[in-house]
Amino acid sequence: MLISTSIDRLSIFADPLRTEIIRLLADEQLCTCHLVDMTGARQPTISHHLKILRDAGLVETEAVGRNTYYRLVPERLEEYSGILLALSRRAKSASKERHPCA
Repeated sequence: MLISTSIDRLSIFADPLRTEIIRLLADEQLCTCHLVDMTGARQPTISHHLKILRDAGLVETEAVGRNTYYRLVPERLEEYSGILLALSRRAKSASKERHPCA
């Protein structure tokens, strides 16, 4: 089912550190060292989560000198918000529906 697959995609927001990274990147572009300082997480952990976010298309990179800066991709966030909007619409239309008990 398409909506089930879409809901599975929302699991990217399930990790608290990944959600914090997304929140921080919503305000400005940051490099790994900034994210380490701001979150208190270790560099390998930050890099792991950034890879997941890159693979999901939520984050883009830009090399600046010896650093790599990360930024959110607003269009991809809008796609994820669309999944939630679709769920909300389904919930509104189903508010009076009850699955019968056997």
